[in-house]
Amino acid sequence: MKKIVLIISGLGVLVLLVSGCKKNFLDTKPSSAILQPITLDDFQSLLENVSSVGSPALPTVSADEYDFISYAAYQSTFTATERNAAIWAKDIYAGATNVADWNTPYTAVFYANSVLAGLGKIQNSEANTARYNYLRGWALFQRAFAYYELVDNFSPVYDANTAATDLGVPIKLDPSIDDIQPRATVQKTYDQILSDLNTATPLLVTNIPVNNREQPSKVAAHALLARIYLNLRKYDLAEAQADSVLQVYNKLIDYNTVNLTSAVPFTDTNDELIFYKTAINYNTSTTFINTHITISPALLALYAPNDLRLNIDFVTRPTGAIVSKRQYDGTSTINPFTGLATDEVYLIKAECAARRNDIPTALTYLNGLLINRYVTNMFIPAVASTQADALNKVLLERQKELVWRNLRWDDIKRLNKEGANITLTRLLNGQTYTLPPNDPRYGFPIPDNEIQLSGIPQNNR
Repeated sequence: MKKIVLIISGLGVLVLLVSGCKKNFLDTKPSSAILQPITLDDFQSLLENVSSVGSPALPTVSADEYDFISYAAYQSTFTATERNAAIWAKDIYAGATNVADWNTPYTAVFYANSVLAGLGKIQNSEANTARYNYLRGWALFQRAFAYYELVDNFSPVYDANTAATDLGVPIKLDPSIDDIQPRATVQKTYDQILSDLNTATPLLVTNIPVNNREQPSKVAAHALLARIYLNLRKYDLAEAQADSVLQVYNKLIDYNTVNLTSAVPFTDTNDELIFYKTAINYNTSTTFINTHITISPALLALYAPNDLRLNIDFVTRPTGAIVSKRQYDGTSTINPFTGLATDEVYLIKAECAARRNDIPTALTYLNGLLINRYVTNMFIPAVASTQADALNKVLLERQKELVWRNLRWDDIKRLNKEGANITLTRLLNGQTYTLPPNDPRYGFPIPDNEIQLSGIPQNNR
């Protein structure tokens, strides 16, 4: 007999569980049979299913990595949410109520909270075993990742001067569906995220589970902390976390060994993959099959002829559209890769070294990455005589290396806080749309039905 899981999305979530030979706690078939998870096997099944809960895709839809093939395609192929996000409209959702960018991270939070609450009730011989502690660390890691993606996308850009008053997101630490929380501040939201990750790290396994990279490790926790601290512009802490990754795991793939013509160039156990995660599905952000958008010609022009990424990362479709191939998730999914990988960590290390004016270290890590991206014997190492030159070279490579991974939007927000003065523009049907630096529209609106349900205040756009 099956016990079924029903998910009610948003801040209030109710779960009915599915069990059989293999439990799938994300099954949503209707049933009156309700069961709470009670064993370590149950909790691991919950966490394994949380790995299929995607990241928000609005950052990819809103960034400057692509153009639409035509205005007709823009009008006819994409949802209202995608069309509005692409031009940075004040109202993105146009009345839509099931907004996966908001709902899916809270689904992950709910499952993590359910595991943590359930583990707290275990008083038998399973308590405090290595497996018990690992599952607790896994749940804390997943909750932290989900809250990071929520506050990163649905709150103002982090600013140490205003974070104590800027509105973050509701923090739920209890799986109860009646636990409706107000919006915490941005600072308190990040405090919770960092607390979860710092608690999780010693509980996780040291090495990456090479055949199950959707399961976190200490390496993954440090990589996520490095990403978060970089986005907070706490560069000394970001570099320390990057060091913690690279001291344990620093593998890179020589792109000369990768099939240039394959639509799936990488396996889901490839050497650079630290933690597996992909975004939710939007027509705009799909990879490989997309024929109605094209990677920005300005972005493509940044690659040198001997740069293997031109052929490994991109493919030309029959319409002439140049789109991203399937990425480091290494599967048949057509959604952007949003997980953690060593190439990103190398670039974090290089940027942070450049920012403290350690040019030799910055170039060592930058060139260590790039020599694996160019045709053998055709790579000319980057050089720099000034801090600004070194930093600009690293930032250029972030833009080229981390395409279609939800990171460009974050970089634009972060760099504009540093004074980069990046203005986004999109031309459609003769009309130019713009998004100025530090505009409040960099924070996506909370879905209207969530505002009505919980009474939390909306973002200023």
